[in-house]
Amino acid sequence: MFCSRRARLVGLGAALVLAVVLSFAAGRYVRAAAGAPGSEADPLVTQSYVDQYTQWRVVSLEAGQKLIAQGGTEIILRAGTAKAIASPSGGLADVTAGRDLGQGVAIASNHLLIVPRSDGRGVQAVSAVVLLVKGPFGVQ
Repeated sequence: MFCSRRARLVGLGAALVLAVVLSFAAGRYVRAAAGAPGSEADPLVTQSYVDQYTQWRVVSLEAGQKLIAQGGTEIILRAGTAKAIASPSGGLADVTAGRDLGQGVAIASNHLLIVPRSDGRGVQAVSAVVLLVKGPFGVQ
C-alpha cells in the first residue's frame, strides 16, 4: 500500500513538472510569433493614435459652430472670438490664467485650455475663429 501511494505521488509530481515545462514552452512560442515589441508586427501604439494625441491641428470654425472635445484635449484660440461651453460638472481649465471658464465666458487668445472630461465641453465660435487643437474632438 505504501508503494502504490508513493508511486502515485511521484507520478503526480512528474505530471506537474511536465505541465509547467509545456506551459513555459508554449508561452515562449506565442511571444516569438507575435513579433518584437515595437516592431511593425507588434506596434506599441498606432500612427493614428500618435497623430491624434500628440500633434496640434489647425481648426477653423465659422460663427456659431461648436467644437466639442473629449477629456484631455488641449485648445488654443489663435484668432477670432469664442466662448466656453461648460457642463454641469464645470468648465474649461484655462491653465494660462489658472482659472475655470464657465458657460459663455469669453476665451482669451493664446491661452492654453484643457478639457477635463468627455461631457460636452468645448468652444463656440462667436466670429470666425482659428484654433490649435490637440486631442479628439467633433465639430457641430
